[in-house]
Amino acid sequence: MRPARDDDLLPLHAIFSDPETMRYWDRPANTDIAQTRAFLDAFMKADPTTRYEFILDLDGKCVGKAGVWDKPEVGFILNRAHWGKGLVREAMEAILPGAFAAFPDCEALTAEVDPRNTRSCRLLEVLGFVIERIGKQDFLYGGTEWCDTAYYRLPRPAIQPPGVMR
Repeated sequence: MRPARDDDLLPLHAIFSDPETMRYWDRPANTDIAQTRAFLDAFMKADPTTRYEFILDLDGKCVGKAGVWDKPEVGFILNRAHWGKGLVREAMEAILPGAFAAFPDCEALTAEVDPRNTRSCRLLEVLGFVIERIGKQDFLYGGTEWCDTAYYRLPRPAIQPPGVMR
């Protein structure tokens, strides 16, 4: 995991322009690299009081991103070629304690997921998130499809792991 860099543009565009990868994201796949450039620019200028996210780096190349993108909401996305390898789980296991340390006033982290995205739902549950409710037809995807939303929550741990300052 590392901060974003300018040379992440093409790998991120490969992710954000793939319709299958973007199927359950908050918007359809990018059709223009300028959309990805705008995302990357915002990522690199993120406000540390509301964001704690990282590029997922594998062998020196960006393969995704993960972290708190809008305090207290977590999010992650990974190049489809790397699905099922445990990379996001490994990253999130490192990120979550750091996020609670970075945001001492945050009582819980949250996540919103299309419940059809079973891989992401399963990952959140493995990480300790608990589903609070499912909103029915409460998200308009791409301006054309109403979707359900699963709302997850991870309370702040009562005891911080060793080595994490609060």
